[in-house]
Amino acid sequence: MTLTAMIAKMSEGLGRTCAIFFLTLLFSLPLGLLVALMRMSKNKVLSSVTSACISVLRGTPLMLQLIAVAYGPFYLFGYTLLVKEKLLAIIIAFSLNYAAYFAEIYRGGIESMPVGQYEAAHVLGYSKHQTFMRIIMPQVVKRILPSVTNEVITLVKDTSLAFTLAYMEMFSIGKQIANSQSSFLPFVIAGVFYYVMNMIVAFVMSRCEKALSYYR
Repeated sequence: MTLTAMIAKMSEGLGRTCAIFFLTLLFSLPLGLLVALMRMSKNKVLSSVTSACISVLRGTPLMLQLIAVAYGPFYLFGYTLLVKEKLLAIIIAFSLNYAAYFAEIYRGGIESMPVGQYEAAHVLGYSKHQTFMRIIMPQVVKRILPSVTNEVITLVKDTSLAFTLAYMEMFSIGKQIANSQSSFLPFVIAGVFYYVMNMIVAFVMSRCEKALSYYR
């Protein structure tokens, strides 16, 4: 198989890789904020349970979580996922895993805000919701953006773990070609694809950081 043919074949899985990436971000970013608020709740039971869930999700491999979500229904209910349902299992596992990491990033950003800002907002007549959404959250976003960027870049590379469920994204196709052709070239091509994607992510996030800079 020629180099052009390999690139063309692997690009077929690029759309699936991008789908995993964007859908994971779509669900994990807001879910992470919700989990962070639950983790910071004054309700000790809710806070403790949330903390335990975060600990499990961060403390076990994403690959293991993928397997648990995909094959858990069979062992629990005798239900086997259909091929078209594999993407759903992948998105659920990825979203839960990354929500746990984003939750801790959000929590660190929120807790770093000076108490005086809450007190000043209260004096000005802002409600708790208005204070959080209009004053605290915009500053938190700016503070946590570098950490979020690191996680997003990691997510680009982690999409390759979808091969665990035999989902034919870019890396899985590259691995298939490499096995059939006894060539390492498909892995090099995959590496270039991931590198370019990460450069795009880094550029976009850098522009976002500059847009939020207070000192422009």
